[in-house]
Amino acid sequence: MNLTKIFGVSRGAKCALDRRSHVPLFGNINTQARCKSGDIKLKRPKAIETSRYTKSEEKTGLYGYCLLGVPIATFALGTWQIKRLWWKLDLIETLKQRTAAEPIDLPSSLSELKDKEYYRMKVRGKFLYEREFLIGPRSLILNGQAVSEKGGGIFSRKGSTGYYVITPFKLEDQDVTIMVNRGWIPKSDRSTFKMANRITDPVEIVGVIRATEKRPPFVPDNTPSKGVWHFRDIDAMAKVAEAEPVYIELLAEYGTPQGPIGGQTKVNLRNEHLSYIITWYSLSACTSYMWFRQFVQKLPLL
Repeated sequence: MNLTKIFGVSRGAKCALDRRSHVPLFGNINTQARCKSGDIKLKRPKAIETSRYTKSEEKTGLYGYCLLGVPIATFALGTWQIKRLWWKLDLIETLKQRTAAEPIDLPSSLSELKDKEYYRMKVRGKFLYEREFLIGPRSLILNGQAVSEKGGGIFSRKGSTGYYVITPFKLEDQDVTIMVNRGWIPKSDRSTFKMANRITDPVEIVGVIRATEKRPPFVPDNTPSKGVWHFRDIDAMAKVAEAEPVYIELLAEYGTPQGPIGGQTKVNLRNEHLSYIITWYSLSACTSYMWFRQFVQKLPLL
């Protein structure tokens, strides 16, 4: 057999194969030729080249990289919940400090109230019942927590859904009228709340300063022309009540006997961010292991 034709050695070069040279059917060829002009490496036949990639070196592909987004996304969500946890802890501490502070007086400039939310404010004057209105439906709040979140109690049998009674309050020492959330009434008393016991004489009250709230999800817009209020829009409410855009929520001890239940300020905030952190990071760790096992180790999922 003419080896010079098989391995591509030119006819002009007189070469002889070394005894150590072998040509296996499959595998690498380490064949050398001795020639007058020097050593010439023989070309490797394409027919007997081995596969360049093994099974473990196969490309991941678009599908694999898409699945890699799952552990990355869950890790990002866990990190975001850490930031939310610190924000919630700071908010809870702020609420405790402000609601426990001594009541302040109404400042001469109402713009000073913008950063005073949750502070207690003391005022003296008279309620203007003829211009009061309702906000709701709302859940009853007892001891700073909604009854619907407690899952029981005496009010759970009668229902804890009702309305807040908002009454303008004319100050005695200033020509200023503010709005006061006198408290909660049950839904069944919606049509008769104006007949409840009222205090017509000047009275000193203390309430928690609140700001405008954003419209909650799935809650309809307010309809001031029809007297329908679903959420606290202080500027719009002030126009209807002919008052300044100042709103306080009456403390429970200043409520009217047999009247609305005061103390409708929610100060006990839910803080479940730690459980969310554990959940998201656990999902990230599990999906990362599954991805590594399937696309790196090339092992079947358990």
